[in-house]
Amino acid sequence: MTDIKLFQAFMNSMKNRYMFVDNNHIIKYMNKPALEHYEGGAKLLATSIFDCHNEDSNKMIKEIYAKMQNGLDEELITDDEKYRIYMRAVRDDEGNLLGYYERYEPPKDK
Repeated sequence: MTDIKLFQAFMNSMKNRYMFVDNNHIIKYMNKPALEHYEGGAKLLATSIFDCHNEDSNKMIKEIYAKMQNGLDEELITDDEKYRIYMRAVRDDEGNLLGYYERYEPPKDK
């Protein structure tokens, strides 16, 4: 069994923000950069990701999630001068969808 403290230290060492959401669209984990970035920080844990987004974003999340249920692993959802945001599937060893995460990256060099 992997040590949870090791996992947390690893995730918190990442400079990019990571937020894991389960199949019920509940925020289960945020690394330190995500906790510091989002207004409300840790108060978002155990809440619906749909409470954090507008109607258009929620529609996009639902559409991508449906694709993930059919095998999609990752989709770029935002690519602008501020950042790129990906939505990536998390699967167990048998390929079952466990949820997804949002990954933020700085913009690609222009």
